[in-house]
Amino acid sequence: MTLPDLPYAEVIGDPIAQSKSPVIHGHWLEKQGIAGAYRAVHVLPDDLSDYVAARRSDPFWRGCNVTIPHKQAVIGCCDRLDPAAEAIGAVNTMYRGEDGMLVGTNTDKDGVLAAIAGADIAGQTVCIIGSGGAARAAFAALAQQKVKAVVIVSRTPDKAAAAASGFGFAAQGAAFADADAALCGCPLLINASPMGMAGQTKMESGVLAALLKMRKGGTVFDMVYHPLETELLAAARRADLVAADGLTMLTAQAAYAFVRFFGGLLPDASDPALRKLLTA
Repeated sequence: MTLPDLPYAEVIGDPIAQSKSPVIHGHWLEKQGIAGAYRAVHVLPDDLSDYVAARRSDPFWRGCNVTIPHKQAVIGCCDRLDPAAEAIGAVNTMYRGEDGMLVGTNTDKDGVLAAIAGADIAGQTVCIIGSGGAARAAFAALAQQKVKAVVIVSRTPDKAAAAASGFGFAAQGAAFADADAALCGCPLLINASPMGMAGQTKMESGVLAALLKMRKGGTVFDMVYHPLETELLAAARRADLVAADGLTMLTAQAAYAFVRFFGGLLPDASDPALRKLLTA
């Protein structure tokens, strides 16, 4: 893809065809009247370092969003990390600092906070599926919301519990076979894994059934946005739970990346016109 001589940013990942980021950033560029461009680029893991090195030399390049599977590997391509990336241990946004250095940050925490804004979880025990970079962003958000403890449902419970250490709350791992106990009375469940994403493994049936054990009026937030209505969210609605889809997090984290790439005003991540574009 040939770009005009304009400031541009991009999203890199493997795969990348499903990314909605070009639509999001393109909408905001047009709305704010900023001359710039945004694209999606398929970058294989073995090519990551060389790709970032090449972009450094492009005076029009303003940075990139980073998605699966590069969020941790790309740390080595940054000149420095800001506190958010340091705490989470993953980078989802790289941008040029005022000194020209390449800074790694993580705006996923902001996206999680937007998605769970209505959940009453302070002092409570909540549940997460997954323990990778996306889960660590959720841990950071939950720590800010002052949760008491987190139960992490995973195929490797001990490893999952260790991933949550250092965030200031008690953490324990649970196997998928124990989903009933993990979700009993729980006010919030976050899926921070690829389970349920198109082309990935399905959500465990035990988790879907256990949603009935959650606290009445509880919230289920699924980070997956392809498809938008996942099996997990459909089951949450049937159980009369609040269902928060992945678009809320996607647009909120993108808004904070946008201002780092292009300046301008912090975009309205809840803009109905943008959601209509993304769901068309």
